[in-house]
Amino acid sequence: MKCTGLIAGIGIGFAAAYLLKDQLKSPFISSDKALQLVKQEFKKKGPIEGSWIYTVPEDYSIHESSHKVYKTGITRTIEGSLEQYEAIVHAGTGLLLEVNKVS
Repeated sequence: MKCTGLIAGIGIGFAAAYLLKDQLKSPFISSDKALQLVKQEFKKKGPIEGSWIYTVPEDYSIHESSHKVYKTGITRTIEGSLEQYEAIVHAGTGLLLEVNKVS
C-alpha cells in the first residue's frame, strides 16, 4: 500500500510539473542572448573590442510607457580612437531600443 501511494505521488508531481512548465518560464530573453543581439548589430559596422551587460532586467521609460530592459555596453576602436556605447535592449523581445555614445 505504501508503494502505491509513493508511485501516485510521483505521478502527480510529474503531471503538475508538465502542466505548469509554460507558466514557470521567464517572460524575458536571457541576458546572454540580449548581448549577442547587440554585438551582432555592432559587428555589421566593424569589429568590437569589448562588451558588458547588466544581467538583471530593469525598468525603463520610453514614450510614456515603461519596459523591462537590459543595459549593455560596447567598446570599439574607430580610426585609432576608443569609443564606448551604451545600448538599451527590450528584455522581452530583444529589440534594440536605444544606442548612446558615452563621452
